[in-house]
Amino acid sequence: MMTPVSAQAAAAGAGQFGDTTYTKVFVGGLAWETQKETMEKYFEQFGEILEAVVITDKATGRSKGYGFVTFREPEAAMKACVDAAPVIDGRRANCNLACLGVQRSKPSTPKHGGGGGRNNLRLMSTFQNGGFGGTTFPSTAAATFPHYAIQQGIPFNLYG
Repeated sequence: MMTPVSAQAAAAGAGQFGDTTYTKVFVGGLAWETQKETMEKYFEQFGEILEAVVITDKATGRSKGYGFVTFREPEAAMKACVDAAPVIDGRRANCNLACLGVQRSKPSTPKHGGGGGRNNLRLMSTFQNGGFGGTTFPSTAAATFPHYAIQQGIPFNLYG
């Protein structure tokens, strides 16, 4: 049973682990038989894991083919996303920071729900400039992950 959280914490997206904006990684395309232990084993190479979850159907208990890994540090989450298509449990998965949402293969346009591109570009410039509010990356972060935005296929708005 979940305990209620304050309205302020809920509004900020804070849950059991506080603000996970830069520490929670979405992992999609998982094999149906992949368990959370398998995800933990793969992702522990990048840093300390607070939680790994494979999302299941409530009625059947079967995996829905995706999950989330929450790291203690933003740097670990970024390292985990450098390879946007890792092989986990023998299947090519896809991963990106959960705060980026679903990554589209085509640029978004106003006709198809555009407007989200500015926030994603601002987020990526935050990565490259090395800052997350009170947390900063070492000065080598931009050099270590220069291709990160390109691999993730950040959508952009063609019409301003």
